[in-house]
Amino acid sequence: MKKEKKPELKEAMNDELKSKLFEMKNQLKSEEEEKAQKRKEEAIKRKKEAEQNKSFEELLNESDLNWKQYKS
Repeated sequence: MKKEKKPELKEAMNDELKSKLFEMKNQLKSEEEEKAQKRKEEAIKRKKEAEQNKSFEELLNESDLNWKQYKS
């Protein structure tokens, strides 16, 4: 007894529809990559702004130097 092969969806779709779907897939992929890049750039920008807005006390506390040595 032979098993009949069921037609697959890709066989039933015409070439034009397939190409449109692949185009949409590629477009969505590139949009996601752009969004990820923008999120990364925004995170870098926020980090840079936070660094610039630090107070003197925060900068002093983050320093590795022992500032008590320089105290008179």
